[in-house]
Amino acid sequence: MSTQQVLAAGRVRLNRYRPPVWRSHLHGSEFAWAVAFIIPYIGVLLAFAIYPIAYGFWMAGDPALYVELFSSDEYVEALISTALYVGIGANVSVFLALLLSGFFMRRGWWVKAMLVLSMLPWALPAQTAFMSFHWMTIYWGFLNSLLEKLFGIAGPDWLDHYWLALGANIVAYTWKSMPFWTLIFLAGRMAIPQDLYDAAEVDGATGVRRFVHVVIPLLANLYFISTLLATIWMLGDYNTPDMVSGGAPLGSTAVLATVGVEFLLNSGRPDLGVAAVMAALPVLIPAGVLLIRRLQTREVQL
Repeated sequence: MSTQQVLAAGRVRLNRYRPPVWRSHLHGSEFAWAVAFIIPYIGVLLAFAIYPIAYGFWMAGDPALYVELFSSDEYVEALISTALYVGIGANVSVFLALLLSGFFMRRGWWVKAMLVLSMLPWALPAQTAFMSFHWMTIYWGFLNSLLEKLFGIAGPDWLDHYWLALGANIVAYTWKSMPFWTLIFLAGRMAIPQDLYDAAEVDGATGVRRFVHVVIPLLANLYFISTLLATIWMLGDYNTPDMVSGGAPLGSTAVLATVGVEFLLNSGRPDLGVAAVMAALPVLIPAGVLLIRRLQTREVQL
């Protein structure tokens, strides 16, 4: 057989159909079971994720909706409140969780017991917790009754002032979400080798200096990812502003999520409501891309 015939035969073999890698490992009934399990997943993904998102883009695809939206005072107020609510709330909850995780690194059974108790706010249903916050902050609620009993002063109408109502939303969200972030940072701290703590102690770095020079550099990537996730989740948070302040006073503490629902239900404008939510995509998409790139391009430190 000549060299040309050998090369031609090789090309024929190379040009033959090669099944995908995942297909080559599945044969007969295994392939049938794989298809049977993946078809329901694809159906659910299409019905509850891809179709609603595509339909939402179609509903909010008219540029005139955004002109009407940006000219609405209600939307502009919600945009400002959302920026304050997310910007302050996400950073405060994550930062306090980082500090609190250091306390739970202490030894002792009572510390472990307090760790379990600290998880209760996160485990409680959101509706129950936020409704309790609402009744605590009304004029004749728990906070004002406590101020009157202890100090003999009349408390303010917490939900009648913009900054107090916004602060109530931020405090409620921080109280609810901080246990989760505390657990994340506690796991990160426990993954730091003890040798690094011992070396820092030999060098004279204890307390605050050890926190600054050992803990922060090693948890910097985890802290950044947690802040991004908290920002993404708070942008879509509806329960806290709706149940704690209810948009008071006069709807000034409403956020994009609550304004979108109000346009949908109260104004009978579902297209405007979807457009109000879609207007947050310029923040959500870069945050999501940055989060994915952060996870892919950087090594996991802990």
